Amino acid sequence: MKNGVIKIAPSILAADFCRLGEQVAEAEKAGADRIHVDVMDGHFVPNLSMGAPIVHSLRRVTRLPLETHLMISDPDFFLDEFVEAGSDSFLVHWEGNNNLHRTVQRIKDLGKRAGVAINPATPVAVLEEIMPDLDQVLVMTVNPGFGHQQFLKSTLQKIRRVSQMTEQVNPECALEVDGGIDETTALLAVEAGANVLVAGTSIFGANVRVADAMEGLRNAVTEVAR
Repeated sequence: MKNGVIKIAPSILAADFCRLGEQVAEAEKAGADRIHVDVMDGHFVPNLSMGAPIVHSLRRVTRLPLETHLMISDPDFFLDEFVEAGSDSFLVHWEGNNNLHRTVQRIKDLGKRAGVAINPATPVAVLEEIMPDLDQVLVMTVNPGFGHQQFLKSTLQKIRRVSQMTEQVNPECALEVDGGIDETTALLAVEAGANVLVAGTSIFGANVRVADAMEGLRNAVTEVAR
């Protein structure tokens, strides 16, 4: 964990889409640092979610950075569409991308922040060559494709190893975690080195106000972040 600042990125995958704009506004008012948008194509992961029109709609209702997590087979093909819609940063997966350097460079050429995500079973070593070029790394703490999953504690060692790598190679690179993040697992992830928490169900799917859920997450990691 670097700099002692923990950022929270509410994931709208768990939001009530009948109240999406309202819930995003609640998250922004409660101190969210960015909004996480999960894009799934039914090929790279076994689920369909949302596309650029959702980003376009969100851009009209929030000033927060829109972080677009592309869990799709051909991210390069869709980059321009999402940039035009209002995406501020992109996370693309190492898995299945034979031209990762090219994809990352294209994102940067478009003037956006570039990050790489790795799945729970993917070794940290795959990040070694690309790490100097990244603004952020996302460690999936569940297998991607669906919300409401349980945090995989086996990923904690992976988070620690990525944290060591970023500190040695690219200290400005953020370390993000996504999947099963609640007050308990957020603390574990931050202790392992994460400084950005993607949380969906624990913010939008809990039987509490969005503001209360956000406060609970922040309070859970306050001591270790100091």
